Amino acid sequence: MHIETAPRPAQMAERKRIALIAHDNRKLDLLDWARYNRGTLAEHDLYATGTTGALIEAELGIPVTRFLSGPLGGDQQVGAAVAEGRLDFVMFFWDPLEPQPHDVDVKALLRIAVVYNTPIACNRATADFVLSSPLMTRTYERFGFREQALAAQR
Repeated sequence: MHIETAPRPAQMAERKRIALIAHDNRKLDLLDWARYNRGTLAEHDLYATGTTGALIEAELGIPVTRFLSGPLGGDQQVGAAVAEGRLDFVMFFWDPLEPQPHDVDVKALLRIAVVYNTPIACNRATADFVLSSPLMTRTYERFGFREQALAAQR
């Protein structure tokens, strides 16, 4: 007899772990957004890829845990942290009009976010809606696509 096991949801605490990433042409936009939302961001744990993290930390005076620069593996590190449940959100201000040398890493990060049902904001409007959600200040359980797929295979 085969016993079905319900998939376990990922648990987001009240204090969220937010990754901030921006391509070169979008760094000023992300900095402006972060400045505007400094009070809210200060209530959470911030992570970022190399240069973006340094800029945000210097501009806001908020500690930022930094990964490598995106083209040097930082996007992959963020993706791994999402897959391992170490990040709750990704704010990725990417530039869809400029070719990126690490485009495959960008696509992989977007895919991982979807597979693990991790909110990912790719523009300022979406980032505003995500950050202003009432769910930002409470715990939240989310099932990932991966967990649902594994449960369906059983």
